[in-house]
Order: sequence, then structure tokens, then C-alpha cells
Amino acid sequence: MSGAMSQIQSDPSTLRPAFMTPQKLLPDEKCSLGCPILDCCMGGGIPCNSITEIVAESGSGKTQFCLQLSLRAQLPPFLGGLSASSLYLYTEFPFPTRRLHQLSSALQSQYPQIFVNNYDPCDGIFLQSVNTADQLLDIMPQVESFLENSKTRLPVRVIVIDSMAALFRAEFDNTASDLIRRSSLFFKISGKLKEFAKRFNLVVLVTNQVMDVVDSGEGANEMRIGNLNGMYSSGRRICPALGLSWANCVNSRLFLSKDEYESGSVGGGEKGFWESTDKKRRWLLLLVFSSSTRPALSDGCTSIPVRKEENKAADRESGGSSLN
Repeated sequence: MSGAMSQIQSDPSTLRPAFMTPQKLLPDEKCSLGCPILDCCMGGGIPCNSITEIVAESGSGKTQFCLQLSLRAQLPPFLGGLSASSLYLYTEFPFPTRRLHQLSSALQSQYPQIFVNNYDPCDGIFLQSVNTADQLLDIMPQVESFLENSKTRLPVRVIVIDSMAALFRAEFDNTASDLIRRSSLFFKISGKLKEFAKRFNLVVLVTNQVMDVVDSGEGANEMRIGNLNGMYSSGRRICPALGLSWANCVNSRLFLSKDEYESGSVGGGEKGFWESTDKKRRWLLLLVFSSSTRPALSDGCTSIPVRKEENKAADRESGGSSLN
């Protein structure tokens, strides 16, 4: 205590209050996903200055979100973009080049006044393959240098890692030493990503896989994190991969689930029943937790049916709006 008092006496500036700068008073910028309903779930889009995670089972559309964000970031702010390029770190192979070009062509057609002189939005996405968690940590200095010194047409303000789980699930065993090493890598990698996000005002989007909940007891997989008592997809109870340690490394978590439902038309005559039914698949997007976004619903959980065949988010009452 005496040492602390002598430090204060020798340096009175330690008693000065910390003033908020004008930049700190402004809300974080957000990048639109191109659909008002999806953006509403995140309070306007994917926020800068933090790490946002999308959790979903295989084939649910995680990569679609990442590609869409990387392309739309190039739009000017008045159209929901950041006027920015993207760095896309992919860990699952092959990279969906064909789908990227499809989305790029759709964006060009939608905004011909923005992408002039035959400019291809794909040129604003810089790809880097990553094979191991150690490699991801090792390339962080190169990523920092790229963010600082890149002479790209648009500044790089988006980092995508698709997916984080692929780097850890096969490489580490369920032993005490491996779990400690894995947690250490979690915090080192996320620490660097958060540092870059704050320093360069970046959007950082990562994807995560899921695993089935086998034990019905109150085990580690049953631990409630965020707004949901349980996660369900394709009729199965699931939980995010990588555990509680990784959950503490991200600022926001989105859960994308899918299931089947029956739809049809009401029959006429005396019976008045659902005359014909057709099983369709729908996607539900839920905001599990967020340190930077106010949930759209009072219970902190927003669900949105998504029609795959039209690639649209369907509002419960409106006709929906296109992801493209």
C-alpha cells in the first residue's frame, strides 16, 4: 500500500479520469449481409472491432455467409459495406471458387454503378490456405504486415477464418496436456485477432462446427452459454465444437440450424384439411450471445426461416428479401 501511495504522490496523473475520445463515443461500424432480416438479427450487420462466430452443422451455409460478407464489404458505407477488401483464411478444401464467382456476378449485376470498368469483386478477396492451428498462429505477423502495408485497391478491413474447428478437431487428443495446449492456442490466436480488430477497425468472422450431445445429464456439453437452453439442428441436439474455452474467445455467436417442415394448401369442400403436404427445409438463425449487439427480440434470441431454394430469408409475415 505504501508503495502504491508513493507512486501516486510521485505521479499525480494516475488520479486523472480517463476521458472518452470522440472515436470511442461513436458506435462500431457494421457490414451488411445484404438481407434486412438477417442484418436485424445482428442489429445492423456484422460489427467491427470484435470477433463474430457462426456455428452450424455441415451443409448449413456457413461458407455462404463468409463469401457474402467478403463481397459486400467492398460496397460503400451508404450501401451497407465498408469500402474494404477481405482476407479469407480457409482451412477446408477445396475452396468454393465456383460459388464465389456466382455471388460476385450477382453483386455486379445488382450494383453496376459501383463495379465499373469490368472490375471483378473477386479481386478484392485475398485467399490464404491454413492447414494447422500452429500455422495459423505463425502467420499472424504476416497478417499484421499485410494489414499495415497492403497496397490494395481498397483497405483490408475484413478477416474470415473458415473454419476454426477444422484446425483443432483432428490435431489434438482428449488428454490433459493436449487440452492445455489447445486452450493456449485459442487465447493466443483470438488475442491477436482482437488486437487486429481494434487496431485496424476490422470485422473478424470465424466459423465453427458442431457435435452431437450424447449425454442427457448435466455434463460439459449441457452447459448453457448465451440465450439458448439447447441447440437443435436436423432433429438432433447439438452443441458448438471447441468447448467453453473457445466460447470465451469470441464476442458474438450466431447459431444457424436447419430442419424440415411440412407445407401445403388448405383443402376445400366439407373436409377442410391440409390436402397436400410437402416437406421443405428451412434454416433458422439465432443470436446466442453478443457483447456488442442488442438482440432483436426481448428474449435475446432471433429466429429466421431461410428458404434454401430461393436463397432468401423469409419473414414470418413478409415475403422476404434476397441474400444476394
